[in-house]
Amino acid sequence: MKYPLNLITLALITASGSMMSSSAQAADFSVNKANTSSVNMDKFECKRCPDNTGYRGSVEPGTVYNDSGDIHSANALNSEEGAHGVLNADLQYRGKTGYQAQVQATNLGLSNSSAHLEAGKTGSYQAEFDYRQLSQYKHDSAKSNLWYTDGMLTPSSDVQTQELSLKRQQIGMGLTAGQLWGKQDYQVFARYSQEEKTGYQASSLVSPRPTNFGLPVDATTDKLSSGLSISGQNWQTSLNYQYSEYDNQIDSLNLPYLADVYAPAPDNSAYQLSLAGQYLFNRTAISAQLATGRMMQDEAVIQTSGNPIQNWDGQVDTTDGKLAITSVLDNRLRLGGSVSYSKRDNKSSTWEFAQLESDGISGAFKQNTLLDTEKLNYKVNVSYRINSDYRLQAGYDREELERSHSDRDQTDESTVWTKLDIRSFANSNLKLKASFSQRDGSEYQASELTSDIDNPQLRKFYLADRDRTAFEAKFNHAPAGWINISFSGLYAEDDYSDTTLGLTSSEDYSYNLNVDMQFDKRLSGYGFAGQQWFESRQNGSQSFSASDWSVNVDDEFINLGAGLNYTGLMQDKLSLGLDYLFANSSSDRQVVYTTTQPQGDYYSYNHSVEMYANYLLSDLMAVRLGYRYERYYDTDNAQVDVNAIDGLTTLGKLNHNYNAHQVMLSFSYQLR
Repeated sequence: MKYPLNLITLALITASGSMMSSSAQAADFSVNKANTSSVNMDKFECKRCPDNTGYRGSVEPGTVYNDSGDIHSANALNSEEGAHGVLNADLQYRGKTGYQAQVQATNLGLSNSSAHLEAGKTGSYQAEFDYRQLSQYKHDSAKSNLWYTDGMLTPSSDVQTQELSLKRQQIGMGLTAGQLWGKQDYQVFARYSQEEKTGYQASSLVSPRPTNFGLPVDATTDKLSSGLSISGQNWQTSLNYQYSEYDNQIDSLNLPYLADVYAPAPDNSAYQLSLAGQYLFNRTAISAQLATGRMMQDEAVIQTSGNPIQNWDGQVDTTDGKLAITSVLDNRLRLGGSVSYSKRDNKSSTWEFAQLESDGISGAFKQNTLLDTEKLNYKVNVSYRINSDYRLQAGYDREELERSHSDRDQTDESTVWTKLDIRSFANSNLKLKASFSQRDGSEYQASELTSDIDNPQLRKFYLADRDRTAFEAKFNHAPAGWINISFSGLYAEDDYSDTTLGLTSSEDYSYNLNVDMQFDKRLSGYGFAGQQWFESRQNGSQSFSASDWSVNVDDEFINLGAGLNYTGLMQDKLSLGLDYLFANSSSDRQVVYTTTQPQGDYYSYNHSVEMYANYLLSDLMAVRLGYRYERYYDTDNAQVDVNAIDGLTTLGKLNHNYNAHQVMLSFSYQLR
């Protein structure tokens, strides 16, 4: 599509606040001063440019064989155990009349794969088609004495085994068309997509004892979007419509002796209509957006004693708006600000229901409560370039959020931050950021919905007063032409100083180190290391009064990796590669109640090694042989055998401990 140069300038100023250099400004070479009205682009021809019409790209068919005793390995190896065909491709076609097409395929034939096809004519139209498959495997030997068949959960005297996994198949298609009429560029688009989600996931019910089972999943989500955009010399506007519909194929679940023991996720739909625009006035960009929508749910309700309705007439209306301004005052100073508004207005039906208590029905009647939210955000920022080596930025953000029928009607959070970009070091770049935020609000009191079951001293972490301090640093250095080093670090602390019961403090700190090396024209390598720690403390009350116990949670994550690639063997026909990855995560919980009582850890680690060889049969053909090994182990102390606890049926211990192997052979052909 064709875009006026002023519109490109508008996007640059809005997104990054780029500023012209002083020499460009003095000579008046700014992009928004360019005049192309007298240039006939249709007759432009580069006589020395290479001919790029025709077909380009590569096609790589292959086969994969996986050997593993645990289906969980398919998450890393992209396919289940056994042999599978696979196809990778990246093809382009460009015609002399402006027609062009592209086909991309990634791991087609495996459990996680994608494909993309697009075709059209430059400046006129473009059609697209997408396919994607996503699979997530939990365990292939979950235990249960409830088995799902045709809407019925059938109890079994023998414990049965089933697979817990979710598979999603997504398809999408779209069409975009545009035309330049006069000084305006018009574009219209329409896109449709569908996702089918199937499988089983862990769930539970009480009938009459707590029982875990594999909940069937069979749902479809349809999405439709369309829009119109018009752009001129220094402005752009668009009108968009989005619609989505969720259809759950699983009805309420039944036991042979009891109906409607489990309610499925209800069918629902939603739509949104939005209007957006941008305008460039000299070196000031103004953008605005207004959207309105509705979420609806009118699925049948499971009938119980005291239920007065057949269908739930659920409706939530949404309103969103945003106004942002960015102004480049001169070559050093840029100012920006925005205000946004969001409202969720619950207009669902209200009815009087018999109130349920833990020991039965109380007999009292009360209306269901409609929960609304309203949020207002303000942001202002300034950026000042001190000189070519230093740039300083600062800003202030504020969020005001109101909730109806909540423990706290209103919360306000203010954040101040500053950034410093330093380029004075040779072949280096240092970025520093510091921020401080404070959240408070209206008087805290238990709501009517929870006043009988919540301790009045309890503070929910997302509503409680909180002070947050954070520091971040990023450093990039190239000490020599063959090596580049980058480092980043983060520290954040949350202090809930006014909380007696609940989350009282937390810390999050991490670092990441990356090294890229090009030893010579044939040998290259890389290495990385990263760690992250979460530490939190929470107070509780066993006696429903003052704090009498606490829990400390420590989480740690480690990622290490390295790799080498060597080319030029066997008269530049053979290249070899090696990649290694190690990942480790652990969680430790300590409960203090008169004495320290460890609650057991969660621990997992993963070793992954990949080796490959690529051999050129000719300038256009190559063969690739790869081998991958994965060692995976995890253990969770919270998991117990099926009937290890009286009165509770679990899915068993769903830990993993396996070695997995993958061999892949592929052939690639280049089109030139």
